[in-house]
Amino acid sequence: MEINVRKLPEHLERTLATIYVVHGDEPLLAIEAGDAIRAAARRHGCDEREVLVAERDFRWDTFVAAGANMGLFGGRKLVDLRIPGGKPGTEGARALQAYGERPNPDQVLLVTLPRLDRAAQASGWFTALAAAGVAVAVYPLERDDLPGWIAGRLARQQQRAGSETLSFLADRCEGNLFAARQEIEKLGLLLPAGEVAHDAVLQAVADVARFDVFQLSEAWLTGDAARAIRIIVALEAEGEGIQLLLWQLGEDVHALAAIHAAMAAGTPAATAVRNARVWGKRQAAMERAARRLRPDAVLPLLQGLARLDALSKGIGRGNAWDDLQSLAMALSGKPAFTAGAAS
Repeated sequence: MEINVRKLPEHLERTLATIYVVHGDEPLLAIEAGDAIRAAARRHGCDEREVLVAERDFRWDTFVAAGANMGLFGGRKLVDLRIPGGKPGTEGARALQAYGERPNPDQVLLVTLPRLDRAAQASGWFTALAAAGVAVAVYPLERDDLPGWIAGRLARQQQRAGSETLSFLADRCEGNLFAARQEIEKLGLLLPAGEVAHDAVLQAVADVARFDVFQLSEAWLTGDAARAIRIIVALEAEGEGIQLLLWQLGEDVHALAAIHAAMAAGTPAATAVRNARVWGKRQAAMERAARRLRPDAVLPLLQGLARLDALSKGIGRGNAWDDLQSLAMALSGKPAFTAGAAS
């Protein structure tokens, strides 16, 4: 079976499976999931642990032998297998599938992997392991999930915070859970147990958020101008090149123009968005943008995009980052961008 990493503590309180497969791309949550499984294994009598790292030239007969052998003292053993590249290869796939089909009842197997694509999750070795045990999906937390996650971490140190404070912490720590954990632990050292005062948190917490261009795209398409500007400022401060952001903006504006044209011809919005090859979370965001922005608002965006492209190449007068913020505001549905206004 497969469970979300947030359900893992509850699961481990009830039982211990013979196989766990932890896969995903949020390092902190993956590390903590592995730690929780190892601790549960110790509680259930796994006094010995054998760590195997399946990197290049790894001998899979080592894993086969580890899976067949008992512990040195006749007790249960934890086999801690890590596959950093996420691909066990042909030999490894055979070994993992064989183990999944006939797991050793005297052992616990923990397999740690990065995020897997659909093909890998549909492979024989993965499905055999998941069917015989528990697959734990570990993906980055969405922004809306962060306040609850922070509240849970505060509760571990006998602290709590109001919704405003939790939202503030989420804004400051988004995309950087390692730093978020450090900031929360710092609050545990600096502030007393119980309700933490918002002003005290403001003084204690640094801005440790990390963003990428896809989060920026989602922000301006959903109309969250404040967040879009904050991400642009953060990316500029981190030294991100403006060309990548300009490319994403161009993709979004041209897709929006195509969607409006298709809708004008009678195509439903959802179909028009799919036809524009917009996928994932951006699909819902793009559909919202298409419904929110009038078709006649797109031409000024295209004109501003051309000006911004020239500025990014040193042509014309003005600051490209300022123009990018103006375009982000316009795409978010805030005061309209006027091409050449900053000339």
